[in-house]
Amino acid sequence: MQNPTTRSDEAPSADPFARFKEAQRVGWAHFAPLEALTTPPAAELVRRASPRAGQRVLDVACGTGVVAVTAARLGARVTGLDLTPELLERARENARIAGVDIEWHQGDVEQLPFADGTYDMVLSQFGHIFAPRPDVAIAEMLRVLRPGGTIAFSTWPPELCVGRLFTLTGRYLPAPPPGVVPPHLWGDPGVVRERLGDAVKDLRFDRATMRVPALSPQQNRTAMEKTAGPILKLVESLTATDPARLETYRREFEATVADYFEDNVVRQDYLITRASKT
Repeated sequence: MQNPTTRSDEAPSADPFARFKEAQRVGWAHFAPLEALTTPPAAELVRRASPRAGQRVLDVACGTGVVAVTAARLGARVTGLDLTPELLERARENARIAGVDIEWHQGDVEQLPFADGTYDMVLSQFGHIFAPRPDVAIAEMLRVLRPGGTIAFSTWPPELCVGRLFTLTGRYLPAPPPGVVPPHLWGDPGVVRERLGDAVKDLRFDRATMRVPALSPQQNRTAMEKTAGPILKLVESLTATDPARLETYRREFEATVADYFEDNVVRQDYLITRASKT
């Protein structure tokens, strides 16, 4: 299993993808407060995937384990994997409180430490989309899935709230290494269909909504700055280097959120993809 942590006496990796993933690992360490928002969508994803008792289920980029715990409560034999150890620590605690037994791994979706065909079901909620190379990530997810098994994941459409915020934030971040693909493209059914290709059958798309409580777009933006990896790192960088540019970003962020804000809720619609491996 790959451990992305670099000791202080080691030279930084020359691999640009390794450096990119290390930045992700650090950036997402503060995500745990958002698990209350992602818990209801986790139930929606699991309901549509329909794991049965005894089935082997892998939750990829599991974060704090909301999908993994939900599936385990139905009797599935669940494994959760994430790049960030701080989130796995929270996931272990969530599983302990729920009284379910889950196998946890720190690891990388682009290099899953499991044998071919190990799992009956592979799930991911807004997680695998951050792998820099979608073709590598989906190949690994399908590799560890048995023929006839179910793959299901939740993603953010590029034209809606979160996808638009991804695009906005990307304009302010430094350019990623060549070959890194924006995560919001996973929310386009045409792109998903192309990426899965003839490796799956019975491909189905559904829509659902995550309703995020907020007293104002400004409050929503403030919460994201403290928890969402790319935004957190952007704010940290611009605070030190270009405060005026940071204020421009914040105004654009709030204007985008305002398009989806009503009655103290930010409406965040998302896509659920489900298919069977051929």
